Amino acid sequence: MRTAAINRKTAETDVALTLDLDGEGKNDVKTGVGFLDHMLTLFAVHGRFDLTVACTGDVEVDDHHTVEDIGICLGQAFAQALGDKAGITRYGDKLLVMDEALIQTAVDLSGRGVLCYGVNTPTEKVGTFDTELVKEFWLAFVREAKIGMHVRQLAGDNSHHILEGVFKSAARALAIAAAIDETQAGKIPSSKGVLA
Repeated sequence: MRTAAINRKTAETDVALTLDLDGEGKNDVKTGVGFLDHMLTLFAVHGRFDLTVACTGDVEVDDHHTVEDIGICLGQAFAQALGDKAGITRYGDKLLVMDEALIQTAVDLSGRGVLCYGVNTPTEKVGTFDTELVKEFWLAFVREAKIGMHVRQLAGDNSHHILEGVFKSAARALAIAAAIDETQAGKIPSSKGVLA
């Protein structure tokens, strides 16, 4: 089973997270940040990942530590659940429409953490949530998961729609890349023989 459980406790946050890459999209997300709860629920449903997240964070300061630390934990869980990556598809991409927003995400489960983030939201906040924190979330995720990820906004003028498109597109691309390729029979999809 490709599952992981991560616990991270600092002076700023206390995070408990579980992930099943081969799930059905079941989720129980309580981060203390409403917009992030919404985005992670979409991530689980559209990636068909079973995901639980419980976090207590210093949101009285702001949401930054909570968002970043959950990105760290989700990245660690993704890497742990993938294991040696034998038999995976490795690459995935998704062009996704969210109303007027059009988002493209491409990922490589390469063993190297790189984020190229071409998203510009027209507002600094969605409700009380700082939109700049989405990039911080994905930076933390790719560094810990050791994934190459490109996210591009091709259209969109509503910040909520744009960021929702980012999470949905990323989930779909990651699900494709993490899927088992039956033609590979447990082989590592790299000429080097390792993805690290």
